[in-house]
Amino acid sequence: MLNRLKNLKVVKTLGRQISPKLRWLNFMKRNADKTSPDYIRMISGVDELKSSSDERKLEAMVREQLKEEFPNIENMKSYELLVDAVIHNYKKKQLQAMDEIEK
Repeated sequence: MLNRLKNLKVVKTLGRQISPKLRWLNFMKRNADKTSPDYIRMISGVDELKSSSDERKLEAMVREQLKEEFPNIENMKSYELLVDAVIHNYKKKQLQAMDEIEK
């Protein structure tokens, strides 16, 4: 009985019409995280956002500068916290400067 239903013209037509919608709904259900790199790459065709690459470059520059000024600091427990604090302060000052320009 079920095999006969698959052969009906109406069932085949509905399958073709509903299939794209079902695929889209299935995709949306699986990819709830719209900030994931895979989703951004799929939608925009861009491998990495400029803001992400800029932040990564800033972090690399901060790490390099800290290593130059303080030898063997990367072996200390607080190294990651220090890097985060320096980046945070830099971004905070940048936002303050942008606010002053807008006023």
